[in-house]
Amino acid sequence: MKRPQYEIILFVSDQQRSRDFYSTILQMKPELDVPGMTEFILNDRLKLGLMPENGIAKILSGQTPHPKTGNGIPRCELYVLLDDIEEAYESALKAGAKQISEIQDRDWGDTVGYLADPDGHIIAFAKRINN
Repeated sequence: MKRPQYEIILFVSDQQRSRDFYSTILQMKPELDVPGMTEFILNDRLKLGLMPENGIAKILSGQTPHPKTGNGIPRCELYVLLDDIEEAYESALKAGAKQISEIQDRDWGDTVGYLADPDGHIIAFAKRINN
């Protein structure tokens, strides 16, 4: 049986701005970057996609509220485990992220700093305390 592959797609107000932002914080170029979709391959089974809000609104055809009505409201979290979270955190701030919570030890066993991307999606840069 073939193992499933996954893609997490964030709805964004400005695809190019988000592409540039995520290129910076992920330290990679997108594998796909066409009008309507940008994709970053995070590993062999996981991609991060960026889709314009207006594009998904056409697909949803009025069956849900337009995604732009939730812009700026935290709707998801991208939790990134790294060795050097300080560098990643500072790089994201320089790329336009909004600081939410400074890097600190958390009670679940990780050191984590929280930021928001230009659309309000939460990004957590984390490392295990006992590794």
